[in-house]
Amino acid sequence: MRRGKQYAVAASGQWVDEEEGRRRLPAGETHAWEPGRNETVCGLSLSRSQLVRFPHVNWPDAFPESGGAADRVRRVCRRCASVAGHRGGEARPRWQRVRPRP
Repeated sequence: MRRGKQYAVAASGQWVDEEEGRRRLPAGETHAWEPGRNETVCGLSLSRSQLVRFPHVNWPDAFPESGGAADRVRRVCRRCASVAGHRGGEARPRWQRVRPRP
């Protein structure tokens, strides 16, 4: 069985959470980023866009409704969210073929 890709977060800003032991967390606009690559999932270059990498923050934790590391996240990239798998609560179930033809 194929395992899905693990995405980290790249953001336009950062802040330090004093309560959790001075941990760097994303702020501003967030993008999905695959560690080992120099670009986001939507195609932005990390260096040219001046995005900060957060390899210790998983992509699902970047959504404001998750609560995790998203206290100061203002915007989540829609293109990255569609590729990396964010689905809203009101989204329809994924399409699935019930009886495939032989």
